[in-house]
Amino acid sequence: MAAAKELEGKVAIVTGASRNIGRSIALSLAAGGAAVAVNARNSREDADKVAQEIRAAGGQAEAFMADIADAAAVKAMVEGVIKRYGRVDILVLNASVRKETPFIDMGFEEWKSLISITLDGAFHCVKACLPHMIKAGGGAIVTLGGMTALSGAKRRVHGSVGKHGLWGMTRALAKELGEHHIRVNCVAPGQMNTARAAGRSARPDVSNVPLGRRVEPDEIADTVRFLCGPGAVMVSGQLIYVDGGQQMF
Repeated sequence: MAAAKELEGKVAIVTGASRNIGRSIALSLAAGGAAVAVNARNSREDADKVAQEIRAAGGQAEAFMADIADAAAVKAMVEGVIKRYGRVDILVLNASVRKETPFIDMGFEEWKSLISITLDGAFHCVKACLPHMIKAGGGAIVTLGGMTALSGAKRRVHGSVGKHGLWGMTRALAKELGEHHIRVNCVAPGQMNTARAAGRSARPDVSNVPLGRRVEPDEIADTVRFLCGPGAVMVSGQLIYVDGGQQMF
């Protein structure tokens, strides 16, 4: 008889799960036994492909379209997940937008749009999922941060602010939700080997990465899966860099 998977019986929502890191996280959680709600904002085709890939491997998954900056859309998505699977145990807040604009040229609409996806989206998703997690007796929330949250970055003031705010939200929620047995952690990816990264640089500079290479999406997914599982039952309120040793404190 095959051994039970560590996330068997759990239901996970992964935002921004149609490609790159989000896709890898969805696949990894499903491999651990969780039923996965694959969220995307724009591409139903890509979200369906991820869900189909999970089902083809013997897992459970369904695509759920929603702009997480829209409270009504998030409410409808979570209601759909509950109708389909009956519970929510895991929430992975991965959805984000990366834009590079000098601050002097940055319009307020661009600022507001990016901050809204990162912070308002996190607010809406946690608010909608929280009653169901409490009903389930606990759960895990994992936010996806970034190296610029603490270090800052040229042309990405809005991105740095959004991710820094998300880290603050992670810590505050970890303190507040612990009494409900809900763990909240943040994973901060380093330089990534994704299609988006490859498009920016064919020969990436990794001279400041002690382990000498970019991070693979599956390596981020492995860390997220660990934080959602029984091996991390006493891990909460933590910022975990998966960056090959680039950030050390």
